[in-house]
Amino acid sequence: MEKIKKLQKFDYEKYYADGKASYEKRGQIEEIADKIHERGYSNIFLVGIGGTWAEFYHLKYIFNRYSDLDVYLENAAELNVIGNRKLTKDSIVITSSSSGDTKEIVEATAWMKEKGIEVIAFAKEGSPVAANSTYVINSEAADCEDAYLLFQILGLRLMYKRGEFPKYEKYIDQLKNLHTNLVRIREEADDKLFDIAQKYYKEPYNIFVGSGILWGEVYLFSMCILEEMQWVRTKSVTSADFFHGTLELVEKGVPVFLLKGEDECRKLDTRVENFAQKFTDKLVVIDTAEYALDGIDDEFRVLVSPMITSALLTERLARHYETFTKHNLKYRRYYRQIEY
Repeated sequence: MEKIKKLQKFDYEKYYADGKASYEKRGQIEEIADKIHERGYSNIFLVGIGGTWAEFYHLKYIFNRYSDLDVYLENAAELNVIGNRKLTKDSIVITSSSSGDTKEIVEATAWMKEKGIEVIAFAKEGSPVAANSTYVINSEAADCEDAYLLFQILGLRLMYKRGEFPKYEKYIDQLKNLHTNLVRIREEADDKLFDIAQKYYKEPYNIFVGSGILWGEVYLFSMCILEEMQWVRTKSVTSADFFHGTLELVEKGVPVFLLKGEDECRKLDTRVENFAQKFTDKLVVIDTAEYALDGIDDEFRVLVSPMITSALLTERLARHYETFTKHNLKYRRYYRQIEY
């Protein structure tokens, strides 16, 4: 077999340790989900901002696909000023803030606490968000794919208790194999991702396209990584909306990055791919279907695909952009640097 080189700028030991710690929260999360189910609730609100809103998008997709429950995905800043009349004491709010002090999430959970609305928070223990929440699941050290793992355990457990996802135990048991798969996928794709970063890091304008369960991760990468962390000018658009505006900007020399998924929306991705092949010489297709999952059944691939995308984009492609731009991923001019 071909020997795959070890990844640069990647702490194997820490990644596996953090992944193990995340998976071991399964019991705590299941206990919370079971208690919520027994209590009863009318609907669920997923409340995030920026990257957390993007990560929750895949969970909203999963609820739409498997559940009859009314689930609302809300931007915390908008919810703070607009509100939502469907959010009541009978609702359950799920939110996330790895720092535990995200301004908009702190504000939202504060008034929810005053109104007696139960909040499940993935947040740093002892933080302001944690203090405002009914249940706290410490996610301080979690990578993006760990966040997806934690969110799925909670969401799918709630569906399982409602009789809507009967293969819950089988799927979550198989996710013990998740992190070894994602490390191997990183290693398999790394040379390709290095070449992509080297070729495109200087581009003045980039179009990122995705759909379905992958859209949140595509949006997160283009906004939180390329724009915020690399100052790379980027347009993100769904495969569905691509043909209602963005297509007119595609021409020779304009990079189009297509994240091709494995769900029902794959045919929308293929439509974009067929168009872009004709009109730009800089089409990049990253297809999650190209990567095998050992120990995880094919019927669950769609659920794992956002984690594959996170491993490829947010973890590896971001690191290679950093190498060529020489712009440290941790450096910001404005974000959390000044008052705004």
